[in-house]
Amino acid sequence: MHQARRRDRRPDHRVGAARTRHRAPAFAVEGAEVVLVGYFSGKQKDFAASMDAAARELTGRGARVVGRIVQRRGVSDGGVGKMALPYSSRTLLSYGKVREAAALRERTGADAAVFLTSLTERQCRVLTGMLGCPAVSLTDALTAD
Repeated sequence: MHQARRRDRRPDHRVGAARTRHRAPAFAVEGAEVVLVGYFSGKQKDFAASMDAAARELTGRGARVVGRIVQRRGVSDGGVGKMALPYSSRTLLSYGKVREAAALRERTGADAAVFLTSLTERQCRVLTGMLGCPAVSLTDALTAD
């Protein structure tokens, strides 16, 4: 006799449960001092232009960019095979870059860290705790107004 698989016996409310889109922490761009954080592939040579464009967009909305942090992946031989992957699924960045961003945020007194890359709810929560300020993606920061 064939026995039903375990996953077939789960209650219906758990099977195919829709995931809700994450909610960014409440953050008003206007008048805020922010640290801009970018995560780029080693193949992307124009990352400085992307950072400049994001800074202009935030400045146009009334924010003041007080610092920048860039994490590049795939620059060394060891990272080339992993270029599309984040350093950490919890923080997106390497632990050293997170510490560097936290130190920069504390030194400048920034109100938030704005990431060019979209963040998951978990990444927002973990980074907010580690940085001591709201961690939001650029798209969430620009659409919050």
